[in-house]
Amino acid sequence: MSQEEEQFVLMKAIQLMLQKSYEDDTCSGPIMNVGSFPHDFGYGDEFDADATSSQSSENKPCIHLMGLRRSGKSSIAKVVFHKMSPNETLFLESTNKIVKDDISNSSFVRFQIWDFPGQVNFFDAAFDAESIFKGCGALIFVIDAQDDYTTALECLHDTVARAYKINPGIKFEVFIHKVDGLSDDQKIETQRDVHQRANDNLIDDGLENVQLSFYLTSIYDHSIFEAFSKVVQKLIPQLSALENLLNIFISNSGIEKAFLFDVVSKIYIATDSSPVDMLSYELCCDMIDVVIDISCIYGAEEDIDASTFDSQSSSLIKLNNATVLYLKEVNRCLALVCILRENSFERQGLIDYNFHIFQQAIHQVFDLRNKPTNPGPTTTTSVERPQVNGIPEKPNSGQQT
Repeated sequence: MSQEEEQFVLMKAIQLMLQKSYEDDTCSGPIMNVGSFPHDFGYGDEFDADATSSQSSENKPCIHLMGLRRSGKSSIAKVVFHKMSPNETLFLESTNKIVKDDISNSSFVRFQIWDFPGQVNFFDAAFDAESIFKGCGALIFVIDAQDDYTTALECLHDTVARAYKINPGIKFEVFIHKVDGLSDDQKIETQRDVHQRANDNLIDDGLENVQLSFYLTSIYDHSIFEAFSKVVQKLIPQLSALENLLNIFISNSGIEKAFLFDVVSKIYIATDSSPVDMLSYELCCDMIDVVIDISCIYGAEEDIDASTFDSQSSSLIKLNNATVLYLKEVNRCLALVCILRENSFERQGLIDYNFHIFQQAIHQVFDLRNKPTNPGPTTTTSVERPQVNGIPEKPNSGQQT
């Protein structure tokens, strides 16, 4: 099934099932008051374990972490994907070989992280550069903003130029890292200088078609998670479908902003089309920390291997500015976090109904993703009809279910 057909099927299904308008229902529900992940909380299979295990690591897109020695590459990987405290990264030894991490959330976050040592030139004849960069989906080059980055910019240019010749499809990302020690003015000036010099070097070398994306990052705040979110989103082919689903969901539920989070890493794999406010993103990240911490403390059952974040996981936090944060579990590794006004949450029943339909659509996206590309017999998609006062609504003429 083509990408256009996939989006058409999903959009038609979600629009049919979300015909309940925002004013149709009023319902209130119980309120649950829900820091850092436990170290044993990791990725796992939710939808189809066989389909996930059957996909070899070679088929997964790779994100390459590159940069000069001691620029902070390993610290980024440890903090984002291994839940290491930023202070603990001070004791990490320098990387002396390629370290591969397999990120296998079975829904949409599925890739590999390759952490490269900064002191090795992998374009040397002793290495097979083509095999290293041929399967690369994104290349993240980390620059230490607190050090003289002249050499780093030269290495960035050489790396981008050679990697682009091997694989023109690579997404090139530049993390201007360790900006926590800089003032706001210094951050702006550093980003402008790095952006200008890096692009000038590419233009001088005839590589004006190469697009570089720049991010100010630090492991001591949420900037590294937001930057990684933007990188990962570029590797998700279903991103546009997810964004459309989120737009339809919030418009029919009275929600101001919604994020689809990977709860293990706290990167958001999709959000609606409204601009992302950093403060709102930080609030949502903190909410996920609180939910996981409370769940692991009070939600553990006799089976210690059972996950405490499950299909019953949800949370509601009311802020003192009449804003509500609402979290619902999508699967073991995905959660939907919504920001809305307190008066809009009076229709919690409608929101929960629309979330149930949204969750079904996520499953449909996953099923279509794993469906074989070989053409087969045409099937008819059956969708639940919206209900009015408990009675299924009669479909409009021209609509098929």
